[in-house]
Amino acid sequence: MSPLEFAILALTFVISLSIVWNSLRVGITPVPSSKKARQTILQAAEAAAAEGAILELGCGWGHLALLLAQKYPHRQVIGYEVSLFPWLFSLLLKRLRRADNLLLLKRNFLGSELPPAALAICYLHPGGMTKLAKKLREERPQIDMLISNTFALPDREPLQIYRLKDIYKSPIYVYRLTEESDVKK
Repeated sequence: MSPLEFAILALTFVISLSIVWNSLRVGITPVPSSKKARQTILQAAEAAAAEGAILELGCGWGHLALLLAQKYPHRQVIGYEVSLFPWLFSLLLKRLRRADNLLLLKRNFLGSELPPAALAICYLHPGGMTKLAKKLREERPQIDMLISNTFALPDREPLQIYRLKDIYKSPIYVYRLTEESDVKK
């Protein structure tokens, strides 16, 4: 085995180990949203306020955050990611696309004070949605709208549900967080 082949193999092992470790730690792997989901989320995002920041809670490899930054160049887009290599990859995409309005933070949004935002977007897992619901209930961050790919908030009624044209009819949930009327009794 040549030194180059060994280096590539070692790097692949380190990246894989890092992703597996973080996946075990947070309960989900950094899985990108499908192209259909990204398109539907971008469409649903048009109903959000025309001003204010956009948060991606768990931005993974950065594809959706970059699309949001490109679609809304006058707005701050903030992505949160805990896994090192997906975060580094998203930083690379940001630099290549010169998305100056995109801020990528390597931190867990659950342990962070979220800034005021017109829109937050997430693709978590059921346990992550339960933790997010608790954070929203207890901390009451100033977020007007939430769009969630596949998984619902356990204590709120969605304003709208989009169904993707995929084999699973995957749902995209849209919530208005500034109105108390959507909180389940």
